[in-house]
Amino acid sequence: MPEKESVSSGAFLAGGGEMGELTRRFDWDSTSVGTPDAWPQSLRTAVRIVLNTNHPMFIWWGSDLIQFYNDAYRQTLGPERHPGALGQKGRECWAEIWDIIGPQIEYVMSGRGATWHEEQLVPVTRNGRLEQVYWTYGFSPIDDEEGVGGVLVVCRDVTREHLARMALQERETELARVQAIGRIGGLEVDLRTGHRSRKSPEYLKIHGLPSDAVHESREDWLRRVHPDDRAVAEGQFIDAIRGGDREYAVRYRIIRPNDGETRWISARSVIERDADGKAIRLFGAHIDITDQVEAERSIRQREQEFRTLAEALPHHVWTATSDGSFNWFNRRFYDYVGARPGEPGGNDWNRIVHPDDAPAAAAARTRAVTSGEPYEIEFRLRRSDGVYHWFLSRALPARDEDGRIIRWIGTDTDVHDQKRIAAKLAELNATLAERVEEKTRERDRIWNVSQDLLLVMDQHGIWRSVNPAWTRTLGWSEAELTERTAEWIEHPDDIVKTRVEVRRLARGKATVRFENRLRHKDGSYRWLSWTAVPDQNLIYAVARDVTAEKAAAERLRAAEEALRQSQKMEAVGQLTGGIAHDFNNLLTGIVGSLDLLQTHIKQGRTDRAGRYIEAAMASANRAAALTHRLLAFARRQPLVPKPVDANQLILSLEDLLRRTIGEAIELKIAPSKLLWPTLCDPNQLESALLNLAINARDAMPNGGRLTIATANVSLDTAGSGSSTRQPGDYICITVADTGTGMTADVAARAFDPFFTTKPIGHGTGLGLSMIYGFARQSNGHIALDTAPGRGTSISLSLPRHDSVAEAVQASPASRITATGGTVLVVEDEPVVRGIIVEMLHDQGYVTREAADGAEGLRILQLDKPVDLLLTDIGLPGMNGRQLADQARELRPDLKILFMTGYADNAANAKGFLQPGMDMITKPFDLGHLSRRVRDIISH
Repeated sequence: MPEKESVSSGAFLAGGGEMGELTRRFDWDSTSVGTPDAWPQSLRTAVRIVLNTNHPMFIWWGSDLIQFYNDAYRQTLGPERHPGALGQKGRECWAEIWDIIGPQIEYVMSGRGATWHEEQLVPVTRNGRLEQVYWTYGFSPIDDEEGVGGVLVVCRDVTREHLARMALQERETELARVQAIGRIGGLEVDLRTGHRSRKSPEYLKIHGLPSDAVHESREDWLRRVHPDDRAVAEGQFIDAIRGGDREYAVRYRIIRPNDGETRWISARSVIERDADGKAIRLFGAHIDITDQVEAERSIRQREQEFRTLAEALPHHVWTATSDGSFNWFNRRFYDYVGARPGEPGGNDWNRIVHPDDAPAAAAARTRAVTSGEPYEIEFRLRRSDGVYHWFLSRALPARDEDGRIIRWIGTDTDVHDQKRIAAKLAELNATLAERVEEKTRERDRIWNVSQDLLLVMDQHGIWRSVNPAWTRTLGWSEAELTERTAEWIEHPDDIVKTRVEVRRLARGKATVRFENRLRHKDGSYRWLSWTAVPDQNLIYAVARDVTAEKAAAERLRAAEEALRQSQKMEAVGQLTGGIAHDFNNLLTGIVGSLDLLQTHIKQGRTDRAGRYIEAAMASANRAAALTHRLLAFARRQPLVPKPVDANQLILSLEDLLRRTIGEAIELKIAPSKLLWPTLCDPNQLESALLNLAINARDAMPNGGRLTIATANVSLDTAGSGSSTRQPGDYICITVADTGTGMTADVAARAFDPFFTTKPIGHGTGLGLSMIYGFARQSNGHIALDTAPGRGTSISLSLPRHDSVAEAVQASPASRITATGGTVLVVEDEPVVRGIIVEMLHDQGYVTREAADGAEGLRILQLDKPVDLLLTDIGLPGMNGRQLADQARELRPDLKILFMTGYADNAANAKGFLQPGMDMITKPFDLGHLSRRVRDIISH
């Protein structure tokens, strides 16, 4: 660039160091700014400021953006631009970065204000290469008379600081990543204020704190510590601060506030102190070690379980280090050798092992430790009394994840008896031939003198060998019995079952007790009881003559049958007497009432007809109840089982029970909460409870308390007590009174039929037997607990039924009007059939009738509508159930109502009543029958 020898620079260009000198000597007339004497005052002032400051500064002036800069800025330029940049046009000087700074300069020159840029990347060429330089700079306007005349640049090369900060951020990011991976929470505490001023994100995560939890006092931290650990955590912290420690570590639990979870924390801290040793700052690293603590606890638990198991085993149990050094024995070992825990060790072991066995034991242990193979050897160990026993010692190595042996676990099993037996066997084998001969002689003696019948036969039943007892028992010789089967002497009725038993034996099944008859040589038959076992291809059997025992048992059975027949006749006598007495009374009431009714009707007097009819009906109902008791006693009463809530049923009977027992007796009902449902006939259960209440009332003539309680009970196999009390879940209804109680003799007969302690004419003796029959028919049971003066408690147990119990509803008193339909009535009793048909006809039903099943089936074969088949079960010829089955073949959707006054087991069997079938028990009133017919047809 051209320079003048002498340039008048003016006073404002004084100073400025090297750049001041260059500025004063520069030929400014060759540029658009002109001579310095003509510069505007704003440019003069700006140049003076720039030249006389130590901070890097720069000026662009005028439309050509002529450049000025000071010594401090010169140091940021390379030789490529200095000193040529002085007075040069800005666009020419900075062409390589003009796309960055050009818009910024234009922004200031246009008068829109100043700009500021921090750590802006502006690459420049210095020292012959392009450098990535970061600048912090500001562009400020320099005004002249016409507006903005130039731009003042205040700048600083911050590349070093930027790179240092980026490196720091990278290290902090890496540290945060490491902390996150290692779950290490960083913490800084200002001990002068007590606040935890800095916490890493991982610290916040570990402690369950929100991201904005910046400041936290020591009290806040202590509240987060588990109450059981606060004293330890705070105490160690205070001791470290007061004790002048530079480091300290502590483990404690926290309760995280975000989820309430308890976690274990391991905290290690460095304490920063001032020159006087006063603690001013703490840096800590917190690690969540909950998994580690749980693992340690699990390891301790497994170790304890191992120790417990080892102590329970009937063997010596020991562990050794990886090099085979013993470090633990169980108590059984110490008891055996007579040593204290911790002994023996090292060389002491050699004093316990038998001297003859010690070298081999040591060599085997060395081989196992060297090779890692399992250790096994037999040697003798000295007992505390000095006696040696043989032991089998085995050990296996325990390894870590890398397969390295960390310890050995072994056992010593006492095999002294086995060794002694083995030695004895060896000794016996040496004299085997002699002993075999002796045993053969013994076997022959037993074979010949045995009173039992000994037999060897093959799998086809051919007798190969028999002992002499056969001849003594049956009279046949050995030659006559062997090399043939026994069919020729077997009783004809036993041949088939004997062949079956022989085939079982041939298949490998043993015979424990089998009886058949074989013919004696004199033609008579003898009963034999057999025990037999198969072995390879032969069957070995022992038989015993039980003919005399069979005869004695038959005589005993006949005597017992005669006794039972006698007892049965006595019971029948009681039945006929008691039932005849009760039925005569009932029939007297029925006949007398009807006789009076007939007489009054003939006389034209009908004013008392209703009274006589009610009397006859009352006697008839009592007769029906007596019949039901007889059927219940015989366990042939047709039940209609339904799911029942016993609590609800008992509570529904409360008013009736109170009226029945009278005001002198207190009634207490104690229902169990959450009582299981049961499956039974609710009407029979009501009748049973009323009977028990009446019996209790009679046992408390002077008043007392009657308690009815319910409970759930479960009987296991051991506690069921007898075959009649099957294991399972039951509901138990207990009826207890405070009455006179029973003696042991009376209690023993309480459930016997026809047994009663009431005066003649006051009871049939069927009450408790009826309840017993109902319980057994319902797969339940009944129990009695009584004593004189202590009252009586009767427990009725019914099986649990997993279903929803039906609600107990009172029967409507009024007659229900029918809705119409066709009913086929099949009844062999003409009077009963006529009454039913007439009642149904009055109710608006279309009726068809038949006297037997065959006639009813013919009607069903006709193409005429039938909505309901109403049939008696006990029909002559084809019974009611057979009729129903064939009717369903003809009409699959036909609804069926069975009538019965006496039903055999089939009527009460599970599955007797199929869908669309129901049953009604005779005798019944016509209103009840009408309702049942209406309900079945309408559903």
